[in-house]
Amino acid sequence: MPTLRYLFTLPTCSGYEMSTNQLAQKPPPILVIGVGNLYRGDDAVGRIVAQGLKREATDRVNIIEKDCDGAALMECWESADAVILIDAVHSGALPGTILRFDAQVQPIPATYFHYSSHAFGVAEAVELSRTLNQLPPRFIVYGIEGKCFEPGSGITGAVAEAAQDVLEQIQKDVALFVAQGFRLDGF
Repeated sequence: MPTLRYLFTLPTCSGYEMSTNQLAQKPPPILVIGVGNLYRGDDAVGRIVAQGLKREATDRVNIIEKDCDGAALMECWESADAVILIDAVHSGALPGTILRFDAQVQPIPATYFHYSSHAFGVAEAVELSRTLNQLPPRFIVYGIEGKCFEPGSGITGAVAEAAQDVLEQIQKDVALFVAQGFRLDGF
């Protein structure tokens, strides 16, 4: 009697499907997630950094752009060993101020990441992953202080400058992850 073998596909964050056999063969990648809304001024900064990294480092990391739906973010990083996430923040600091959090060491302040149209955003997703013991082993969050979050406005000068600084720092973070033995190939 032949044995039944089930092969089904699972949706991935990048929009294509992968079979369970492929999942078993590929180790988790280094993942960079640029979060934001391209049509709300400085809120676009995470996605702008991701776009810059795609132009400069496509062979080195798996880079995606997302809105701030916390559940979708958790799905994206569930199989990653190392994650770097970039988003705009509103902490009261000067526009363009860069905040860096190591999610394995410290909680992510929810009050800084509250410019999402979703009630369940970046900070809540990271903290829920931590509570469920599903936080990737390395998880860095960059917050760039925004000034203008109005619909239809462009990114401000100080935030654009900070975006370039964060892009360069992420390249250093990736080099460090590689030195620590994390894989570079994506899905």
